[in-house]
Amino acid sequence: MANLFKNYTVSCTDTTETTAYTVPAATTSVIIGCNVANTTTTQLTVDVKVAGKFLVKGAPIPSGSSLSVLDGKIIGEAADTVTVTSSDASGDVDVILSVLEQT
Repeated sequence: MANLFKNYTVSCTDTTETTAYTVPAATTSVIIGCNVANTTTTQLTVDVKVAGKFLVKGAPIPSGSSLSVLDGKIIGEAADTVTVTSSDASGDVDVILSVLEQT
């Protein structure tokens, strides 16, 4: 069984749900970190879902700040996704997801 530590990054630029990560086929992932940064000049809120369930909903992030949305570890099975949605149509949100993939 191979274990690989990886980081995945994505930027959300509107209110569309954006996929930050999809667990590959024949893989189990341990999500060990998820940081969301507000790169706009105004406060916004974010939703983060894992496998279609909310990890956080409407979490406020002040301008120029970031939020670690994960206190523990989450297990992801093949084809599970991590998605992020911003409340501001013109707002940029940067996401960094740290994962241990086991194949």
